[in-house]
Amino acid sequence: MNSPAAAPATPTPEPRLTSLSHGGGCGCKIAPGVLSAILKDTLAMPMPPELLVGIQTADDAAVYRLNDEQALVATTDFFMPIVDDPFDFGRIAAANALSDVYAMGGTPIMALALVGMPINVLSLQTIGRILEGGASVCRDAGIPVAGGHTIDSVEPIYGLVALGLVHPERVKTNSGAQVGDRLVLGKPIGVGVQSAALKKGALPAAGYAAMLASTTQLNRAGPALARLPGVHAITDVTGFALAGHALELARGAGVTVHIDWPSVPLLPGVGQLAAQGMVTGASGRNWAAYGHDVALPAGFGDSQRALLTDPQTSGGLLVACDAASVDEVLATFRHSGFAQAAVIGRIEPAGASPLVVA
Repeated sequence: MNSPAAAPATPTPEPRLTSLSHGGGCGCKIAPGVLSAILKDTLAMPMPPELLVGIQTADDAAVYRLNDEQALVATTDFFMPIVDDPFDFGRIAAANALSDVYAMGGTPIMALALVGMPINVLSLQTIGRILEGGASVCRDAGIPVAGGHTIDSVEPIYGLVALGLVHPERVKTNSGAQVGDRLVLGKPIGVGVQSAALKKGALPAAGYAAMLASTTQLNRAGPALARLPGVHAITDVTGFALAGHALELARGAGVTVHIDWPSVPLLPGVGQLAAQGMVTGASGRNWAAYGHDVALPAGFGDSQRALLTDPQTSGGLLVACDAASVDEVLATFRHSGFAQAAVIGRIEPAGASPLVVA
């Protein structure tokens, strides 16, 4: 008599990617104050004259002069999952890493993948989809993923080393802003709030679509912006939030940045989500690190402050340009598909606070 066939084993479902990370996207950056303490001794190291941009200015990437016509832009960025779909996670991480090349005015030429995965937790198919997502964005940028490095880690980690080229005279740092300049922001903010809502199952489908569209949009307007004579400084808004990166502009140039809060573009629904407490821990850490340098207007609520300090993943370019160039800067953004680019503030002489929110 034959024994009954054993029932097929039910495969164990994989956990949500975001459940495996203690913080997602650029929200898992080390807090600004802690980072400064870590780098204190490193900042004292001598730098060669060919290094046009190094660690001293808290800039987006390093820039090394190769010859009179070319400088190498080098950067790296990686983080834990901000979304659960593996392909989308790879796309967001790759776009975020390439952003630093664009922010220096550079054009990417190739990338190397940085991969850390819990091999006993995630399937090879899931890990493969993460890498496919990153490769798809690199193809969109016109560059190869030419190599990389992998490790078995407790949390999923993915990102890129990104390399690019720029003319040495067109390098745009975050320290060139001039009094009288206007500030133009290329993308709306609120990614951190949306990611917090997603992790709690409270982000609507439309909100997820808007978040994905923003975080996977390459900041390819950077090189064209860098060629405009009236553009004096460029950075991108990422983990230290709009306030933190505006402060870097202010400190680098020795000026005061004024932000007109009603002019700042927001991703759909993030005001309501922030008011409901959908904020990241990184937002509070950001404020604790630099809030003493920010002057807020009367009646500026906690949810508004949470958005001001909301960590962005693959956020927009922040451009300081002279007033006569504003229309040209906005047209350059629009030509590259940034429909919500907006003038959000101005540069004034140094005052009591490096950053003033009006």
